[in-house]
Amino acid sequence: MPNTLRRLAAIDIGTNSFHLVVADVKSNGKFTVLSKDKEVVRLGEGMTDMKHLSDEAIERAMDTLHRFMQLAQSMQAPVRAVATSAVREALNRDAFLDRARKELGLEIEVVSGFEEARLIYLGVMQALPVYQKSVLLTDIGGGSTEFLAGQQGAVQYVNSLKIGAVRLTRRYFHSGTIKPKAVEECRAYLAGALNPIVRAMKQRPIDVVVGSSGTILNTASMILAAQGVMHDGDPNAMSIKRQELATLVETILAAKTVEQRRAIPGIDPGRADIIVAGVLILEQIFRELKLKEMITSVYALREGILLDTVQKLAGEDRMVDHLTDIRKASIYHLAESCHYEPRHSATVRRTALSLFDQLRDVHKLGGAEREYLEAAAVLHDIGYHISHAQHHKHSYYLIRHSELLGFTDREIEIIANVARYHRKSHPKSKHEGFPALAERDQTIVQALSAILRIADGLDRRHQDIFAAVTVDRSDGGITLRLALKRDTDPGIELWGAERRKELFEELYRLPVQLVIDRG
Repeated sequence: MPNTLRRLAAIDIGTNSFHLVVADVKSNGKFTVLSKDKEVVRLGEGMTDMKHLSDEAIERAMDTLHRFMQLAQSMQAPVRAVATSAVREALNRDAFLDRARKELGLEIEVVSGFEEARLIYLGVMQALPVYQKSVLLTDIGGGSTEFLAGQQGAVQYVNSLKIGAVRLTRRYFHSGTIKPKAVEECRAYLAGALNPIVRAMKQRPIDVVVGSSGTILNTASMILAAQGVMHDGDPNAMSIKRQELATLVETILAAKTVEQRRAIPGIDPGRADIIVAGVLILEQIFRELKLKEMITSVYALREGILLDTVQKLAGEDRMVDHLTDIRKASIYHLAESCHYEPRHSATVRRTALSLFDQLRDVHKLGGAEREYLEAAAVLHDIGYHISHAQHHKHSYYLIRHSELLGFTDREIEIIANVARYHRKSHPKSKHEGFPALAERDQTIVQALSAILRIADGLDRRHQDIFAAVTVDRSDGGITLRLALKRDTDPGIELWGAERRKELFEELYRLPVQLVIDRG
């Protein structure tokens, strides 16, 4: 397969800063950065426990995104934008997302903390030679701190804690002046917050600890400056030693005001008001995990977005018949944890994808939607893990509140809704979840649910009796020719599919006929 080259732009919409990178990216993951930009937007500023984006913050965000979009467009680079903690937690996030969509034509993906960590790991593997090593990655952001353990690109452990430089500044250092009692309280809080990470890492062998993003990179710059080393840009592959960090923390805590901290050599002036919380987080990570050193990575989320985008585009180009590895692993991990029925799941998956492929000229959906259908087909019955009654609603809840690596919040919501509508009622505006979807996503859910309902009905007894389902278009309708695997009575399956085909017929105004093909 040729090593194709694509020009892409990635925007990281963080709690503290927005980042843009434009690059020429090869399908093998190597890329050449053409342009970078950064703006301290403070999207999380003024939020009460990160629950509401202020009007002023949204205006700053829109101005920055408009400038980023103009730059990307001038370089003919399609944009993928990913939002993290501040948007993830804001109760008014939909208003912000809708405004970006309408005013800028920008679709912003909101990712979970787990998915954020995975994308950062993708970026780090391009900055440091750590692919073969067992890595512990930590990324201190404005609203959250991500932790990931992985090796050879495989995610082995991931967690996202709501401890970030902006969040903890608001909680402990909002006046801008450092008070010893506040430092003590912050350290005690962090020790408790980090306990899940300590327990998870206790028996896990780690070859190298990597730190990424603004707080950690600026910490490295200040340590270098204290040694008399001044340089332009962020330091990559620098080792932060425990004693060096301890000395820097003392220096920062001795600078009681923001103005005094701005005078510290190597500090990013825009971080002077949040650096106290930032270095205390890093200090406590070193203490609780008993780290001796941490290696810095200049690549993080935005570079990971680039690489993930290339992987997804490569998958669409090949018209792959399966989920990408990371998505597949996430889906089946959830299915197995809910004790799903593998045979029935596989049968419904196979039939649903066959129908999807044969009906492309009807539903006019693409590779991304095919993956959503596949995921929903695998997971549609996991609600049985809670209760047989109303299990389709339980399936929705389990999917919606699971951390599925490789999927954005929007994609998880679509998959959860499709699984929810595999039986019983058709999608309605009064239902939980469905009315909150954008109109275009409601259409996707209806189309995929219509296919999944038929596929599930055709395996009513969970006996996998059909070898193939062939779609024939004739006389203004659709005929599904069902080839039996063995000599058996398919009456129950025909009854099941007849009951489930109504949504498809209503949606596309095409009658569906079921015919047994006995060869």
